[in-house]
Amino acid sequence: MKILSVVGARPNFMKIAPIMRALDGYGDRVQQTLVHTGQHFDEKMSDVFFRELELPKPHEHLGVSGGSHAGQTARIMLEFEPVILKHRPDWLVVVGDVNSTVACSLVASKIGVPIAHVEAGLRSRDNTMPEEINRKVTDAISDLLLTPSPDGDANLIAEGVSPDRIHCVGNVMIDSLIRALPKIEQSEILSTLGLTAGEFVLATLHRPSNVDDPEMLAELIAALNEISESLPIVFPVHPRTLARLETENITVADGINMVDPLGYFDFMALMKSANVVMTDSGGVQEETTYLGVTCLTVRPNTERPITIDEGTNRLVQPGKDTLLAAWKEVQSNPPRRKCPALWDGKAAERIASILISTQVG
Repeated sequence: MKILSVVGARPNFMKIAPIMRALDGYGDRVQQTLVHTGQHFDEKMSDVFFRELELPKPHEHLGVSGGSHAGQTARIMLEFEPVILKHRPDWLVVVGDVNSTVACSLVASKIGVPIAHVEAGLRSRDNTMPEEINRKVTDAISDLLLTPSPDGDANLIAEGVSPDRIHCVGNVMIDSLIRALPKIEQSEILSTLGLTAGEFVLATLHRPSNVDDPEMLAELIAALNEISESLPIVFPVHPRTLARLETENITVADGINMVDPLGYFDFMALMKSANVVMTDSGGVQEETTYLGVTCLTVRPNTERPITIDEGTNRLVQPGKDTLLAAWKEVQSNPPRRKCPALWDGKAAERIASILISTQVG
């Protein structure tokens, strides 16, 4: 069986690595091809993750990065079509909700290659998020829908998807986290930054709705500035966020340590030891839930409600006052930890077994 897997951006790497490793366990029965679209391809956003997650060097690299959502999606489609025609896989495996996911799925669908979507069924019900459009389109044209949690199954069935195409396999990103825990424990990032476990905040911001609006970005930084008077904050700064801070000349307090984007082991070590994580990321909501670390997600909605219902995540309407109020609330009343079912480090094994045993067409 020939399986072609696609990665494009940082969140994809943690999901594809365990799947490729599980498929390797089938030996000569499976021939794997890895395609990197280039959506994130640099030392800080890509290369270091390939090394740390032990991903193989991509067999094909499309070299597409930058541009508008439409432009990037179109260029990936144009570059991907000859690649998939060359390899003619039995399955295209796509993960998550980035532009690379939907672009490659559209190409495969048009030429009749079966698609397996890992992390299917997630819904924020906010169509202003590009990721929501990518998720919905990819799910609509996929042949196998591999969900991380029961809410994903329910969403797909409500949209008319046949239940026999849906498999709840658990959270493959947690597979990578569990496997990496020994290396995460060896990270020296806390001592490097002069931090004490449980006595700092980890913050990330990159959503356009938070960082492209100068007033909103200024409000969120003002909240972080105030929080940093109680606990130091480590702020790995996404390139788009750094550019906005500099353009708008927004003042960042001395208690906030702005660092370059970090590798997987160092970032997860910070997350594991943080008092609170403040983020607008999708994956961080899941990782903090598994680790039992309080997470404040600065967004009006989430496509991962299980992290709120069963995990340690709390939604915070973006704004200075709301973020400060949520910070004070979780300091006095932190959420209890509960790990969702099937977030057990074996999701990739279940995915590989389904791919091997499923025939399409």
